[in-house]
Amino acid sequence: MVACDFQNTSKENTINHKPVQEFYGTTEPFAKEAIYFVMTDRFVDGDPSNNQLDQGGEWPTFDLPLVGENGETANVGYMGGDLKGVLNNGQYISDMGFTAVWLTPILDNPDQAFSGGEPIEFGGAFKDGGKTGYHGYWANNFYQIDEHYPSQNLGYKEYTQQMRQQYGLKSVFDIVANHGSPSFGMPNDQPKFGELYDIDGKLVADHQNLKPEELDSNNPLHALFRHTPDIMQLSNLDDRNTKLQEYLIGSYLYWIEQGADAFRIDTIKHVPHEFWKRMSDQIRAKHPGFFMFGESFDYNANFLAQHTLVKNGAISVLDFVGKQAIVATFENPESDYADLEEYLYLTHGPYANPYDLATFYDNHDMPRMNATDNGFIDANNWLFTSRGIPVLYQGSELGFMRGKAEHQGNRNYLGQSNIELAKGHNIHNALTKIVNTRKNVPALQSGLQVNLELAGNKAAFYRVLVKDGVSQIALVLLNKSEQETNFLIEKYMQAGSWVSQMSDDNLSITESSLNLQTSVAAHGVQVWLRQGPISDPLLIDELQRLMDNK
Repeated sequence: MVACDFQNTSKENTINHKPVQEFYGTTEPFAKEAIYFVMTDRFVDGDPSNNQLDQGGEWPTFDLPLVGENGETANVGYMGGDLKGVLNNGQYISDMGFTAVWLTPILDNPDQAFSGGEPIEFGGAFKDGGKTGYHGYWANNFYQIDEHYPSQNLGYKEYTQQMRQQYGLKSVFDIVANHGSPSFGMPNDQPKFGELYDIDGKLVADHQNLKPEELDSNNPLHALFRHTPDIMQLSNLDDRNTKLQEYLIGSYLYWIEQGADAFRIDTIKHVPHEFWKRMSDQIRAKHPGFFMFGESFDYNANFLAQHTLVKNGAISVLDFVGKQAIVATFENPESDYADLEEYLYLTHGPYANPYDLATFYDNHDMPRMNATDNGFIDANNWLFTSRGIPVLYQGSELGFMRGKAEHQGNRNYLGQSNIELAKGHNIHNALTKIVNTRKNVPALQSGLQVNLELAGNKAAFYRVLVKDGVSQIALVLLNKSEQETNFLIEKYMQAGSWVSQMSDDNLSITESSLNLQTSVAAHGVQVWLRQGPISDPLLIDELQRLMDNK
């Protein structure tokens, strides 16, 4: 009898100590973040003393409006946004549930509007004449912050520290490698245009207002440029040059020391993979696991995915394929959730890992999503529950300038008044609920996505995470119709307590009735969470299939 008891105890111990099978979408730590994207100059003017109102002389830089035929305006001058304006609204960003803020580049840009190129007009594109570097992408010193952004006792290092300490917000730093400022085509050579300065303020390169083909290989000041054009009149930096590599990579390391937690890489496809592999190796040698995602403006998943491969630097990318599908779906009330399934690439996809992609539906370089309030609410409910690391562009929380392209209002100044308006906006209110739900549920951050139904106005899927002591199944139910809609979930359903993450409801599912029935409000979302081990063999088989093929 004693021997029998001993054997039973041993058997139980053996079962209890059997390694738990792990299921997860990604182990990337940054997957838990939700990113709020700020166009630094166009967010909030927290410190008017740094606006440089008189800068530029005959080529002024502040408040340069473009006016359309119907009185609509855009602007290509500086508008006053700065680090203090972002810091002052750290609580606002954090309250929405965001955990990281991506700023457009804060590097030093020229102090005049550009006199060369084709003049920009309202609604125009790919023209730089008359524009300033308000966007930050015309760097002339990759180590120096532009004078428009800091305040007394608030440089970038102090900003990152205070954002982290006061609001729990990480900082995503925007880097560039393919180009500097506009560099030729000026009637008269302008200061800082086509020039590069080092960390000590020493001039190390100067295009000297010459066309790329006119550059002299024997001139040391021309050595860091390619002799072929890139985009418009922008200086085409020569990534093959070892001195330029050291200059750029050194600057990236410098900004990490100032508090950058991750990088967003501008125009990544304009620079060969070899540079990014060298760069990522050097960055991660000093900062293991440092997260980076690039902007490869392309709608071909196979092309985008090349950047994510280890041999090319293991750099994630913004999911442009997903962006295209999300916009098409949520701008159109008659759309079908089924149209979103393909871009997810949950199995057999080209990406190193689809769960590491930065997902979004609009940004500063393309027309904002032109959806109704409900369309934005539906898009956000999808964005913050489906796979990937979600990114939201400033102003989308109130449908700011919806449908407007770059020089039609996309980049217009948001300002404190709009932020105050946003706090009572229905898009903002719904967004806050779903972003904070994601923030509180690890399965929504890095769990495998198991699609149950994507059809018409209904979407239902699980996010499953079993790793490092966490065992969760989150059931996501989405309804983008105008009517309350019933859901009956039977597939892979497990018995147990399912707790609503967006209300006080909970459901007890028994073995005798393995289904979850509920009604989801028009343009609503429900997230049900079950904690505990997974026992359903069919679900385990499906999770293993997803693990093996993601």
